[in-house]
Amino acid sequence: MAEENKTAAASQEQVQNDDDVVTPFEINAKDDTGIDYDKLIDKYGCFPITPELIARIERAIGEKCHRFIRRGIFFCQRDIEQILDAYENKKPFYLYTGRGPSADALHMGHCIPFIFTQWLQRVFDVPLVIQITDDEKYIYKPEIELDGPKGSIAMGLQNVKDILAFGFNPDKTFIFSDCGYIGHMYQNVIRVQKHVNYSQIKGIFGFKAEDNVGKFAFPPVQAVPAFSNTFPHIFGKGHFPCLIPAAIDQDPYFRMTRDIAQKLKYKKPASIYSTFFPALQGKKSKMSSSDPNSSILVSDKPEDIKKKINKYAKTGGGQTVEEHRANGCDLEVDVPFQYLTFFMEDDDLLEDIRVKYAKGDLLSGEVKMQLIKIIQAFVVELQTARKKVTDADVEHFMSIRPIEKMPTKWLAAKASSAVEAGVTLFSDSVGNMQTASV
Repeated sequence: MAEENKTAAASQEQVQNDDDVVTPFEINAKDDTGIDYDKLIDKYGCFPITPELIARIERAIGEKCHRFIRRGIFFCQRDIEQILDAYENKKPFYLYTGRGPSADALHMGHCIPFIFTQWLQRVFDVPLVIQITDDEKYIYKPEIELDGPKGSIAMGLQNVKDILAFGFNPDKTFIFSDCGYIGHMYQNVIRVQKHVNYSQIKGIFGFKAEDNVGKFAFPPVQAVPAFSNTFPHIFGKGHFPCLIPAAIDQDPYFRMTRDIAQKLKYKKPASIYSTFFPALQGKKSKMSSSDPNSSILVSDKPEDIKKKINKYAKTGGGQTVEEHRANGCDLEVDVPFQYLTFFMEDDDLLEDIRVKYAKGDLLSGEVKMQLIKIIQAFVVELQTARKKVTDADVEHFMSIRPIEKMPTKWLAAKASSAVEAGVTLFSDSVGNMQTASV
């Protein structure tokens, strides 16, 4: 497993060199400027998202790329070119992302992949599966129970309501909890388990002998949604590529997945990875639900948001107005400006703030004021949408059903060859089975 072994080596090198720590379980930058993402690209063997790739995406979708791509927030990828090849040739692919429920409400960092995934689903018009890893959080966090009103299963259902507020297409989206869907994906789980050994799992994820065996068993569970035949009610028995939008700390799971896919003769998943949404206290770590003062929750009231940003958001400006005017602001460590790069849509306005703030023409309080308004508006909009989400909506998105209203171009693409091959895939809007080429 060449890619997997490289992941293990990268993890060991981080520990030995006292470098940035980036794992699925811990994020810690060695200094206030945050994670060195260029080093991560090299260590993980990913590829940067280049201007040429951005231009190709924009040609394919017929519009400007999302601000997360334009600003380097989603900054590296694997096999995006193959996904674009499929799209341009009217061949199917799907999206896969997930959420590990550790609190009743999402925080702003959790919003980033869902904002981006909703955009991907809209511009490519493709199916999406969302994994709720209620098993993972119970296994990894001693304080979390499985059952009960504060258990991971219940928190997962609350998180689903937050997720639905982002506006995913109900005709093309399937959300599943591991505890609820495990019987349907277990055959693929054991196929993956058979092809990865103790040493490999230990090397990739850094588990120790005293860790519970659930930790060692879980990575294959996160791997298999990347294989389309894990969802026979959607994709039948065909093997189709998927694109995984996620934060870069999830890469070890999918590097392992790509190696095992090759052994199983499945399609390797493509991936597109984001930087981390920093804690209010600075870029040394990402926002965390475990520290309420480090995070802004989607359940926060406008006054809570204002208080948190004003009190806790680390700035890169001077200690006094005079010092700030003279020396300007260090934008590399300034959290309010970093948050604006995530949430301010207007490129020209953001650039104007960047120039003036760096020179000292804008004060930290002025930038915080703009940020507060934007975050408050975003959260209020999300809360309004969430209030409209019903239990029936949750049941629909999590029901095991054929995905309906597939794009016409998919259904028509080389249909004759698919019929000859006997590949049954998608149901149309009236429940008739349609075929598409592999």
